[in-house]
Amino acid sequence: MSSFKMKRRVTEENDIDITSFMNLMIVLVPVLLLSLTFTKVRVLDINLPELSGGKSAAELSQSQLEVVVDSKGFAVYFPTGKLIKSIPQADGQYDYRTLSQAMRDLKDQVTDKKDATIVAAKNVEYQTLISTMDAVKSYKTVVAASLVEVELFPEISLGDKKG
Repeated sequence: MSSFKMKRRVTEENDIDITSFMNLMIVLVPVLLLSLTFTKVRVLDINLPELSGGKSAAELSQSQLEVVVDSKGFAVYFPTGKLIKSIPQADGQYDYRTLSQAMRDLKDQVTDKKDATIVAAKNVEYQTLISTMDAVKSYKTVVAASLVEVELFPEISLGDKKG
C-alpha cells in the first residue's frame, strides 16, 4: 500500500472591500439631500355658517363677526351690520398688519368669541383669501424669547359677497 498523503489546502478568507461603495455613499447622500424640495403643507379648517343651532335669530345676528374682502380692501363688522374698521388697500396691496391689529383689539373686547365669517367678493384671489384667514385666525408674537402663535378667531366660516 502506498501511502497517500492528502494535501490540505489552506485557504484564507478574503475580506470584502467596501471602500469604493462607502465613497459612493459619502458623495451620493449629500447630493440627494440637497436636491430635495422642502415644502410646507398646511390645512385650514373652514366651517359652514351655523343656521340656528339653538340660538335665536336675533342673538345669532348680533354676535356675528364679519370681515369683508373686496377690491377696495377690508371692512370689519361687529356686531352684524356695524362697521368698526375699514382698511383700504395701500399701493394696491392689502394691509394684513392693520387687519391683524384690528382683530387683536376686537379680541380684547370679546374674549369668549371664537368664530368669524370672511365674506369675499368674486374677484378676490385665492392667496388673498388664505392670508386674510391667517390674519383673522391668529397672530405671532414673541414671549419669553420664543415665537408663539396667539389664537384670535380660529373658527372661520366663508361666505360670498352679493352684488
